[in-house]
Amino acid sequence: MVPLRDENPTNITPYVTYGLIAINIFIFLLELSLQQQGRLEQFFQAWAVVPQQLTANPQAEWITLFSSQFLHGGWLHLGGNMLFLWIFGNNVEDCLGHVKYLIFYLACGALAALAQWFFSIGSPIPSLGASGAIAGVMGAYILKYPKAKIVTLIPLYFIFTTVRIPAFLFLGFWFIQQAFYGVASVAQTSVSAQGGIAYWAHAGGFVFGAVLGPLMGLFSDRE
Repeated sequence: MVPLRDENPTNITPYVTYGLIAINIFIFLLELSLQQQGRLEQFFQAWAVVPQQLTANPQAEWITLFSSQFLHGGWLHLGGNMLFLWIFGNNVEDCLGHVKYLIFYLACGALAALAQWFFSIGSPIPSLGASGAIAGVMGAYILKYPKAKIVTLIPLYFIFTTVRIPAFLFLGFWFIQQAFYGVASVAQTSVSAQGGIAYWAHAGGFVFGAVLGPLMGLFSDRE
């Protein structure tokens, strides 16, 4: 299932969401340049969360909890994350306001990275991407707009169709899926071998977003 858009109007222009998308795209273009120069792996080692390095030297590596949120491993990784951010971010920004939304986003991303680190403390593999922060946005969204309709693209064999799915179903299924794969990765089942995806960052970010959103004024009346 691929979300295409939500049907909730917003009262403000989501400048922060647009800005985050622009920064992510800019840094990814920088990554492409570094890849051509053979320096991309070194860049990831310096700015992505490497659990082994964070465990050994947290004072020097804490900044990667934030910098890693703007790194991506490929076009599909970037495109999928930016699509979800574009669809769900504007409404959460509308609820929290620009400044609190930015703080919320970065905090969710950092906490999501720590959730992934907790389950892979000794791993030398860099962990990167905006997925954890965006999962936090989705965790707040499902609380605020559980019945909102998400226009979703669904493949039926060789035919693609769109349906309107309530947010609590779409996002609830997504969260259960991430949590399942996260547990499977800890158990080292065959599911854990699928692509090195940071499932605990996804599930953790979603939970942290659901907790932080109300604490930061998700349900307050800003009008």
